[in-house]
Amino acid sequence: MRHIPLTLVLIFALSWSGYAQTQTVPPSAQNTPDEPEPTLKLTLQDALERARAYSQSLLSANISAEIAHEDRVQAKAALLPVATGFSQLIYTQPNGTPSGVFVANDGPHVYNDQFVVHTDIYAPIKYADYRRTQMAEAVARARRDIAARGLVATVVQNYYAMVLAARRLANARQSEREAQQFVNITQSQERGGEVAHFDTVKAEIQLVQRQREAQEAELALNKSRIGFSVLLFPDFRQDFTVIDDLDTFPALPAFAEIHALAIENNPEIRAATAAAAQQDFEMKSARAALLPSVSFDYFYGIGANQFAVNNREGLPNIGSVAQAQMTIPLWSWGATKSRVRQAELRLQQARLELSLTQRQLLSNLNAFYLEANGAHSQVASLRRSEDLSAESLRLTLLRYRAGEGSVLEVVDAQTTLVQARNAYDDGLVRYRLALSNLQTLTGVF
Repeated sequence: MRHIPLTLVLIFALSWSGYAQTQTVPPSAQNTPDEPEPTLKLTLQDALERARAYSQSLLSANISAEIAHEDRVQAKAALLPVATGFSQLIYTQPNGTPSGVFVANDGPHVYNDQFVVHTDIYAPIKYADYRRTQMAEAVARARRDIAARGLVATVVQNYYAMVLAARRLANARQSEREAQQFVNITQSQERGGEVAHFDTVKAEIQLVQRQREAQEAELALNKSRIGFSVLLFPDFRQDFTVIDDLDTFPALPAFAEIHALAIENNPEIRAATAAAAQQDFEMKSARAALLPSVSFDYFYGIGANQFAVNNREGLPNIGSVAQAQMTIPLWSWGATKSRVRQAELRLQQARLELSLTQRQLLSNLNAFYLEANGAHSQVASLRRSEDLSAESLRLTLLRYRAGEGSVLEVVDAQTTLVQARNAYDDGLVRYRLALSNLQTLTGVF
């Protein structure tokens, strides 16, 4: 009876254990070829639309922009004439005199029923505040655009992370099949006495490694799907997949075109510029507190001791009165000057932040473009390396079957092909993410 080496028994047991574990995983926890395909297949555009509908940060930015708009509406309304109705009864305890107990009153009964119009003829504080709210609305809208572009970058990263995980799983399963084929070859040649048992052991070790890699790739795909679902759905679900469009290779625009778009249409620059303008009008509002203000009021109605059209003498009670007033600030113990100085410091800080934002934009623009250009130029090279690695494995297997190559050469060729496949996919995703980073600076191009 032929004795089976202990090492081969252990390797076979490990292989069978790994195979049995993959078979006992519940269908909900793995994505085997026998499972039905997910019911929902999303393109990148579908994912972006869903994320815009359910993103907490974008919805909050939209609400902030709407609040800023209402602030501007209210500040504008404060500049316009205001009409109000005024109805009042003043009762004073009588004491036999025309005025009653309180001599300041006009009689025991005073009826005021009037239509009042008030307007500010010259109110520099209110005008500066209105302009400040305009800039505040511009800041809020720019920040909403920043949130929208940041959301695009996040969705793109999660989308292609899931695409990459799916490709890694496909590569791992392909490598596992190739390792299994090599095990079959070594076992066949060992039975024919053409190779030593060492070759079969080495091939089975390689197969066990590939099986573990496939399991890890499957786990990575499921984890990426779980994380991505938070952005896409109002409830938790996993019955979806994404369309692999990495083979559609978008072109990289010229740097001059991207530079012009970034300068013209960057929300961070717009937000910083509007913030500086907002602080400028805040300073003007603080300075306006040093100036006089003029207002005007017009009253029409009744202000009499009888609630009637005419008094007891038959004279009319209904009439009108107009008044104008000027308010001149004289002394505030330095509080107004302190507010002016505070506003000047805030304006200085806003201008410094604007300058920093402009420099950061140019720095990020150049860095992101270099990254995209480098990734773009390496894709063809990575593809060539994958093709060469596949050809190298094919030739190495032919040499091994002919007895001219060693098992170590085959294992090395298999490992090189695995690395080349993953490197090519990494290069495609790297280019897409670099384009996404440029998009956050320039918008859609």
